[in-house]
Amino acid sequence: MNDTNTAPPKLPAHLPPAPPSPTPVEDPADRVPITGLAGTVEAILRQPRRVMHGLRLPGAGGVIGAMLFVSVVCALIYGVVVGTFSGGTQLWAAPAKIAAGLLFTGVICLPSLYIFACLSGSQARLVEIAGLVAGLLLLMTVLLIGFAPVAWLFSQSTKEAAWMGALHVIFWLIATFFGLRFLSAGFAQTQAKSLLGLRVWSVIFVLVALQMTTALRPLVGTADTLLPTEKKFFLAHWAECLEEAPAMPNRGRTRAADRASDAAEPERNGR
Repeated sequence: MNDTNTAPPKLPAHLPPAPPSPTPVEDPADRVPITGLAGTVEAILRQPRRVMHGLRLPGAGGVIGAMLFVSVVCALIYGVVVGTFSGGTQLWAAPAKIAAGLLFTGVICLPSLYIFACLSGSQARLVEIAGLVAGLLLLMTVLLIGFAPVAWLFSQSTKEAAWMGALHVIFWLIATFFGLRFLSAGFAQTQAKSLLGLRVWSVIFVLVALQMTTALRPLVGTADTLLPTEKKFFLAHWAECLEEAPAMPNRGRTRAADRASDAAEPERNGR
């Protein structure tokens, strides 16, 4: 019986390099230019990457203008729904205040967002950051249009302005959440190394917008003047509204009881 010694296989001198990790496949539809107002709304809802690509093209100003125009129209429509709660002057005052307040909030918050983008290592130009803010406002107002039928139903069946205002704030917060999510996705594509600045800016944006609702009051209900004459922080204003809300029905019942008592007094005297 012969012993056969088999030599172990020789290993190659150099191991082949590991295959590169697969890169994410880019959808060709994301590079299709955005045209028209309807195309702008569809892109912000279905293809947010397409919006970012459009902001890098030479015609980015047209895309930003379309987003701002649709945002103003949607804000005016939702403002009419807000104004139906009180009617009268609020049918035109509330839409004008809401549209102007959203635009003014975006304008005054734009410089800080651009500074935070630069500090985060982003290579985005100012026009791209402005486009992200315009997309934020567009997505917010489009979502508010979706809530408009529900808001109209409650405005026709609710008497308390404070609780109706709270409902509008809830709708606004939901719309802002999705708008900021779009902004975060777009900000991540600008080669930013950190999102800390964006998170800080998001808090600033929410606070400015909430303060704007107090600075332009009344949006829900009526007042003696079109704009307030007293300066207030929005939390203090909300606290006052909630304190007055349950007291209003009590005051109404007291007056009714007084009128009934006055009407019944001659009958008691006659007896």
